[in-house]
Amino acid sequence: MTFPKFAACFLTFALLACAQGPRGRMMGGGDGYGNPPLAADDAEKRILEVAESVERHLNVPLEDGRLIRLFAESINAKTAVEFGTSTGYSGLWFALALRKTGGKLTTFEYDPGRAATARANFERAGVADLITIVVGDAHETAKTLKGPIDIVFIDADKEGYRDYLDKVLPHLRPGGLILAHNISRISQNPPYMDAVTQNPNLETIKINAEMAVTLKKR
Repeated sequence: MTFPKFAACFLTFALLACAQGPRGRMMGGGDGYGNPPLAADDAEKRILEVAESVERHLNVPLEDGRLIRLFAESINAKTAVEFGTSTGYSGLWFALALRKTGGKLTTFEYDPGRAATARANFERAGVADLITIVVGDAHETAKTLKGPIDIVFIDADKEGYRDYLDKVLPHLRPGGLILAHNISRISQNPPYMDAVTQNPNLETIKINAEMAVTLKKR
């Protein structure tokens, strides 16, 4: 994808913020119009059904799951990284994209119990072969990451965001994206937000009430 085409896609997704409800949250089916996600084939239907039934524990809302899928698929992501697997909800949205792009997700989870739940959900959805779960302290285990990485999603310990950024940024390809969740204000996470807003090689915008998206410039 050329940069102009990517920029057009990026702007389109940013405009989703215009359709938000109270406190900036999207209404209805998470698309701003009240429409639920529709399955294009049986495999996609299976993933969506599992996602709907996932036991939620600090997971992203539906709208942000859909954003993850949109971004990952639009940039034809081959290598995705996630900090904060939880019970696998966001990983399922990654899988919806990666099954089409031929990509894989490496996701880091500190809690063995949640990792086991996520693994079971990935197996039920038929996407376990697309996802590697790394259990343990990601501040240590992520040191082995290698590039090129296309897209990163950070939704873990908030004080650790800056460290995760430092670990992935050298491996993120030009044109790659970093999505950071639970940042409605810069003041919520100054170390991370200062790093992504004061670096001239990065472009960061707030997509909705919770998601900050950073582009590594080409």
